[in-house]
Amino acid sequence: MSKFPVLLSIPHGGTDTPTELTSRICITPKDQFEDGDALTREIYGIKDSVLACVEGNIARAFVDLNRDVSDRPPKNPDGVVKSMTCMGKPIYHPGQELDKYITDDILKNYYHPYHDLLSKTLASNKEIKLMLDCHTMEAVGPQISPDPGKARPKFCLGSNFGKSCPKEIAQKMAECIRTAFKLNKEDVVIDVPFAGGHITRTYGNKPIPCLQIEMSRILYLTDPWFDRDKLTVTSTQLEQLQQNFKNTLKQFFDQ
Repeated sequence: MSKFPVLLSIPHGGTDTPTELTSRICITPKDQFEDGDALTREIYGIKDSVLACVEGNIARAFVDLNRDVSDRPPKNPDGVVKSMTCMGKPIYHPGQELDKYITDDILKNYYHPYHDLLSKTLASNKEIKLMLDCHTMEAVGPQISPDPGKARPKFCLGSNFGKSCPKEIAQKMAECIRTAFKLNKEDVVIDVPFAGGHITRTYGNKPIPCLQIEMSRILYLTDPWFDRDKLTVTSTQLEQLQQNFKNTLKQFFDQ
């Protein structure tokens, strides 16, 4: 089978901690797990089925690959580096927050290589026709979000209101997701609450479309699949979600 002409970006699935920061950190493993897009590499990482896949290894709590380099605390505590998690939990011991020099060094080591690889991949592989920036989201908007306390759909596709991806492509992808995941029309929405982050806005339509995918964690971080003590998900559910995602792309490119 030929590969889907897609570049997958999976920026928030990483679990690693930068060694430079270990003595500063007060965040718990559970807080770190909840701050990231847990297990997105396992769900979206269909490397053998697409032309290219770029994955982040560093946990989102420490470096957010989907932010602009100028987006930093204290103006934004949930910026490219963070002072607190999206749940409002402090990440560093008091007085050990990151200064400009440490931040610049961290970005040099972990942020820029990711974006350099995205740019290089897009420039070198002209067969790629679509870029997907792959995420998951809380079922209810957390404290630091555009929709705190509000219930969310099963999927949100971000097209930057058509600027990063043409409307017809976003609508077609939405319909393919509904079919592959057996969802209702209202379960898959476009641009609300997320219209696409830094990656979508930076690479979208330059020259190929980029669409951000946000999948609700209610589809796997809940009973009966999720072990809250071990922070693990049953392999059968992860495999099913990955197969549904693969079926989404198959339907999208077969049409």
